[in-house]
Amino acid sequence: MQGELLAAVTGIVGLIVGVVIGVLVSSLFRMGSASRQTPTPPVFDGSTLPPGIAEVLSALPSSAVVLDSADRVLRASSAARAFGLVRGEELVIGELLDLARQVRRDGVIRETDIEVAVRKFGPDATSFAVRVAPLGGTGLVLVLAEDQTEHRRLEAVRRDFVANISHELKTPVGALSLLAETVQDASDDPEAVRRFTERMRTEASRLNAVIQDLITLSRIQGAEPISQPSLVDLGPVVEEALDSVRMPADSKGIELVAGGAEGVTVLGDEGLLGTALRNLVANAVAYSPKNTRVAVSVGLSGSSVDVSVADQGIGIPQQDLERIFERFYRVDAARSRATGGTGLGLAIVKHIMTHHRGEVTVWSKEGSGSTFTLRLPRPESPGSEGTRNTDRQEAAQ
Repeated sequence: MQGELLAAVTGIVGLIVGVVIGVLVSSLFRMGSASRQTPTPPVFDGSTLPPGIAEVLSALPSSAVVLDSADRVLRASSAARAFGLVRGEELVIGELLDLARQVRRDGVIRETDIEVAVRKFGPDATSFAVRVAPLGGTGLVLVLAEDQTEHRRLEAVRRDFVANISHELKTPVGALSLLAETVQDASDDPEAVRRFTERMRTEASRLNAVIQDLITLSRIQGAEPISQPSLVDLGPVVEEALDSVRMPADSKGIELVAGGAEGVTVLGDEGLLGTALRNLVANAVAYSPKNTRVAVSVGLSGSSVDVSVADQGIGIPQQDLERIFERFYRVDAARSRATGGTGLGLAIVKHIMTHHRGEVTVWSKEGSGSTFTLRLPRPESPGSEGTRNTDRQEAAQ
């Protein structure tokens, strides 16, 4: 009896276990089938931004705009809004909007260059390299605009430099060739030979000056700021700069005066600082009328040492002040060549000051003269001789 009862219980338990195993196997089979099914991709109707696009656009350096199927702006980078390409939900540049519509119609990527006069940072037009492309089959269009203004400006400067240096070298070389032929033809006239050889020496000196200024400019233009500057006493630097122009100044009756430089030191390269100051003093003498004065003064203001060169010359027109530090730029080209200038002096001064972590500024008024100021950082080491000298100078003022 007990054996029959045990057999019945065992059978019931086996039946229950079999049913449970069957249910589990069926459930696992359904789960495996579901996992193998391909998920249905989301459908975009041309008015929503696909996942991940916003993150990609935020990493782009260009001005980026995404337009929906109705030409509304779904996404615009901060650069696109800053440049004025987008206002609210509207792309305001008609040329870009036309390109976007063409791309949406035929799916062909288009590239072009445009100039936009709506930049917030200045009155000048901004040049853009534009690329417009469809975003897959979503009906959305991506507009990328890369600011090319600085690149175009540098290209223009490079072209101007090549043209200017070609002209500056061609003029004295051509003059020397012509004068050599003239001397040869006038070999039986000692007076003519003397006169023409003097002209040849003048042109050779001008050619040498251009070459030397180019060498100086190329040496300092790409250089890093001085890593280990030395203390430079400005007194001898100022004295040497004035001595270099004393003869032409005396011939024009120009008085040279200096003040404030005694005991003042700065950190830098003495040779480069001397070159910068000589260029400014030479310009002051060259562009000053007879019987006037050129003054070099050294002063202390806050954390800087200011070296100023003031003249009573012809002055600089207001519209030229921003360009006078460009290579070969001349306010009066004819007068500059007559004075023997190369057009590189102020560019050299600017780069020397950058080399010294300083700056050069200019004040000028036509008919009243000009003042150029070299602003150099004061020595920062406490207890150094330069600091003690400048502190004594400041206290005496």
